[in-house]
Amino acid sequence: MTTSSILVLLAALAVAFVLLLGLINMMRGGSPDRSQKLMRLRVMLQFLAIVLIMAVVWWRGG
Repeated sequence: MTTSSILVLLAALAVAFVLLLGLINMMRGGSPDRSQKLMRLRVMLQFLAIVLIMAVVWWRGG
């Protein structure tokens, strides 16, 4: 497995982890403020994951 593949996998796992934390927080009736922070973090991580994926595709020659 190449370094770029590992980075893409880690980015996807980070997004999934934050999504799971947000779902658990909502299901338990947790703080709406924490849900909002987790949602913002998830959106930021998704953006970074997409940028990383696009960079890997470009770097490998598309």
